[in-house]
Amino acid sequence: MVRIYDQNTGSTVGKIALYDTTLRDGMQAEGVSFSLEDKLAIARYLDDFGLDYIEGGYAASNPKEMQFFQQVANFGLKSSKVVAFGSTRRADAKVTDDISLNTILACKTAAGTLVGKSWDMHVTEVLGCSLDDNLAICAESVRYLKSRGIETIFDAEHFYDGYKNNPEYAIKVLQAAAEAGADVLVLCDTNGGSLPEDVYAITKVVYDRFGSIVIGIHTHNDTDCATANCLAAVRAGARHVQGTINGLGERCGNANLCTVIPNLAFKMGFDVLSSEKIKALTEVSRFIFEISNLTPVANMPYVGESAFAHKGGLHVDALRKNKRTYEHIAPELVGNERRFLISELSGKSNVLAELEKANVAQDKKLAEKILRRVRELENEGYQFEAANASFDLLVKKVMGTYKPSFELIKYNTTVEKRATGDLVTEATVKLKVGDKIEHVVGEGDGPVNALDAALRKSLENFYPGIKDIHLIDYKVRVVNAGAGTAARVRVIIESRDKNSIWGTVGCSENIIEASWQALVDSVEYKLQKDKQ
Repeated sequence: MVRIYDQNTGSTVGKIALYDTTLRDGMQAEGVSFSLEDKLAIARYLDDFGLDYIEGGYAASNPKEMQFFQQVANFGLKSSKVVAFGSTRRADAKVTDDISLNTILACKTAAGTLVGKSWDMHVTEVLGCSLDDNLAICAESVRYLKSRGIETIFDAEHFYDGYKNNPEYAIKVLQAAAEAGADVLVLCDTNGGSLPEDVYAITKVVYDRFGSIVIGIHTHNDTDCATANCLAAVRAGARHVQGTINGLGERCGNANLCTVIPNLAFKMGFDVLSSEKIKALTEVSRFIFEISNLTPVANMPYVGESAFAHKGGLHVDALRKNKRTYEHIAPELVGNERRFLISELSGKSNVLAELEKANVAQDKKLAEKILRRVRELENEGYQFEAANASFDLLVKKVMGTYKPSFELIKYNTTVEKRATGDLVTEATVKLKVGDKIEHVVGEGDGPVNALDAALRKSLENFYPGIKDIHLIDYKVRVVNAGAGTAARVRVIIESRDKNSIWGTVGCSENIIEASWQALVDSVEYKLQKDKQ
């Protein structure tokens, strides 16, 4: 639970329940699909994080959803209530015969969420029943779940649009659910078209009318206001917040709990989870991106890789004197880290800041020398913002402390296309390690993959740690497009081992050579790191 304090008196004035719907609403995002194992892993993670509710899915939709509820029941979750989701009864069915309602009960969860119509247009044009019939449907459905002893959360679908169109009827829907025993009345901005001032005003009306019942908020991001709308509802009295990790959801997504939670904690003065739990926020975000097979959003507030990345020399100079000058919170509060970007826009402060992070003694002459070399290379097409490992190696080279782990004698790649249509790619690498020569052949799906295989094969007997390296991203960008097929290309490779992630860069008119440079830097960085 979130304990909310009056900042004037210091007393507790209410609690907010954090309700995660990543496993249902989040899975409706384009390109996202969770296996049963994925859903169970996410549930464990969110429980460890400390959320109050984890909505497991719409069990009536397919067998996998029901299997989730059956298996998660054996987990013994410590913090979170698992919630089964469903809709109010069909207009032509009795509650005792309704598939959705009875499936919620079959999930055997402590809580169930019912979505009901609160916009009169949806009642008449989608449900195809009278407005009074819909009131009966909502009331009977809530009463049926409550009579079976489970906490019942009523999601008033399209509430804000419904209220704008017919405020009297939208309130009647909430009244019907409340009188039937609903524990929480959730106001949904289902189309995501509302703005914060509307959400605040309408939520305040509802809170003043139904103050004895917990009011919840569920927002979508179609105007890019989901988080702002969520916070506006809290200011108006909502004490139950629904959202998803990373804002995953249908169309433009849902309210992003990775932004909502720290905003509640650090901007509105609420005691959200514990400070130790909030420090796991960046890790939680990246875990969900990874299991969703999505690329993390670099500029996402609080948890994005760029959230505390600084490039302008004046900014970095100020930050070195006082971190509050260009950071609204300390990155470690949410488990993130500060980054100083090195580019042609950088000043000496950026380089000095990086040297400080690397525990290298400050040396302004050295910083100027490094910066001069960076500018020379970036003028050739290199870029070090996403290539921290290549920059680290560059510093060692400029300082004269770099000792290569191997020397290239030659490499060669061949691509053969046969009459059958099959492509065969081989790479030959000849290296010198100490006083020994290694000459090996590697095969791959393309020349870069084959080079990578040959490089690893030639070094693994000398450096077993190379087996821990995994290439996780490979990007190619044309630097001077006007040169056509003779253009220089920049290759960025992202690699990881058991403990860290790093980026390297290569640049050449030859894409194979640019890739080789980035591959070599990736391996060298790993080997240098292991030696340290």
